[in-house]
Amino acid sequence: MIKPVLHYFNLADEVVSFSTTRHGGVSKGKLATLNINPHRGDEPSAVAENLQAVAAEIGVQADKVIRLHQIHETHCLTVTDAFFRLSVAEQYEMEEGKDAVVTDCRNVCIGVHTADCVPILFYDPVHHVIGAAHAGWRGTVQRIAQHTLRKMTELYGTDPKELKAVVGPCISLKNFEVGQEVYDAFSAAGFPMERIARMYEKWHIDLPLCNQIQLEELGVPTANILQSGICTYDNASDFFSARILKEGFGTIYTGIALK
Repeated sequence: MIKPVLHYFNLADEVVSFSTTRHGGVSKGKLATLNINPHRGDEPSAVAENLQAVAAEIGVQADKVIRLHQIHETHCLTVTDAFFRLSVAEQYEMEEGKDAVVTDCRNVCIGVHTADCVPILFYDPVHHVIGAAHAGWRGTVQRIAQHTLRKMTELYGTDPKELKAVVGPCISLKNFEVGQEVYDAFSAAGFPMERIARMYEKWHIDLPLCNQIQLEELGVPTANILQSGICTYDNASDFFSARILKEGFGTIYTGIALK
């Protein structure tokens, strides 16, 4: 079997949390090599082989790896034991149009696909609940990180003060150049522009910080939020970057599983 190269996060002993890199898989071209996203036009056999290898590496079954079809909204999938009694087609329908996912099931890996967007992982060590969210600039403006945490509180009783979170590999402030309309969207949404934006030749926005601020606003201690510090744009040979690869690219999978 192929040996996927994963970047692990030291979040807690009770979970495995990671981002896939571009190494150790079998996909070709701009999808090379470790793409497990079935929605990117990759060869299904390559996606399946990559998925099998990643699942084996983290110690779960391949059919227990949740892969959302994301649409830059804030809809959240809740995975229960009943999900795995559904047909593959029914599971696929449940995953459609979701940008976040939460579960308290053990030996299930949930996660999100990104390539410059922000992946966020959540872990509630008190109630043993995990979550994952995909925050592009639109999802960030819509505060998907807060939506996901509130869902964990609503369903499982998660206290933000106890939460641990990871902000995974994504595009950095210095490389995320935006137009005035994007700046205006963040400003209209009430973000502290003096903290998150810088003017170079054009506006640049700090997406990792925007999502950290959202968690802090709900009471998550800053010390409990791990910033990966990995810029996908600057490290496009190791992590997929939409701005570098332009089109037809694979995606990073940032995931978390309860042991």
